[in-house]
Amino acid sequence: MSRLPDHLDIHLIRILYLLLCEKNVSRVALKLNQPQPSISASLRKLRELTGDPLLVRGARGMVPTQHGESLLKPAKRILDETERLFVPKTAFVPQEEERTFHIAAPDYMNTPFFTEVIARLRRESPRSHIVIHALGPDTDYVRLLSDGELDLVIANWDEPPPHLHLSKLFDDPIVCLMRADCAYAKRTARDAMTIEDYLSLPHAAPSQILPGYHGTIDSFLEKQNLHRNVVVESAHFRMLPYMVAQTDLVLTAGQQFASFYEKLLALKSYTVPIKFPPLRFYQLWHERVHQATEHKWLRAQVSAAAKLLAQGRA
Repeated sequence: MSRLPDHLDIHLIRILYLLLCEKNVSRVALKLNQPQPSISASLRKLRELTGDPLLVRGARGMVPTQHGESLLKPAKRILDETERLFVPKTAFVPQEEERTFHIAAPDYMNTPFFTEVIARLRRESPRSHIVIHALGPDTDYVRLLSDGELDLVIANWDEPPPHLHLSKLFDDPIVCLMRADCAYAKRTARDAMTIEDYLSLPHAAPSQILPGYHGTIDSFLEKQNLHRNVVVESAHFRMLPYMVAQTDLVLTAGQQFASFYEKLLALKSYTVPIKFPPLRFYQLWHERVHQATEHKWLRAQVSAAAKLLAQGRA
């Protein structure tokens, strides 16, 4: 590498290749629409760089030297590879192409939403593979996105990293979920829940998902100098509705999540007496895939699923 000039012109390699093919300076000059002295000057430079004459006189004109002959294939390979570097990007054809998409999301994501996402991906790109990754306290999702190990993160954290691209998906109001026949649920059917009631009830809550981040519910309460009575924490959010269905526990969650488990278990959701902001879900991705057509398509499918959910049809 030390013998290479600081600025090696790819045009010089094209001249080398043509000279070895045509074995004639004049013909190469005509092909490239350049004056013959210019091609002769390039040949002198090539001889200087390679330390070889490259072309010598033969019985019927110029012929490549042995070393020159050995450079023909490498020169063509360099030209072919260089041409491939600058081929315009083609649009992703989902029905025909095969890709593997890596999506990460916390396990409290709405089941109908993810079902719709997967159904769309399978329907529109049946040869592609989808890998769903969990997000936990030890997941460095920023690094995984920048390294290409993740393509997309779906989440609802208050302050996502500003250098990542973000697209809003949907808002989900916060509700309170209890066993339908528990003592407090029966009382709540008659009397509206007070703030004091809500804070003192035994709560089930997810464990810390990100280091230093307590979740939307507790972060909001802390800002109001309020604290709820969390008696059970679980790293597996989807276990919590089953715990609530068998105990006196209360679970605070998004309405979409709660509605799914109301249909599945003997649970009932109630209005929370505190004006929590809705859970705001979005998709995050890195600049490295921002312009890639297959990733634009992936994000469009996720957005379409979210729109369908917001319309109440998912």
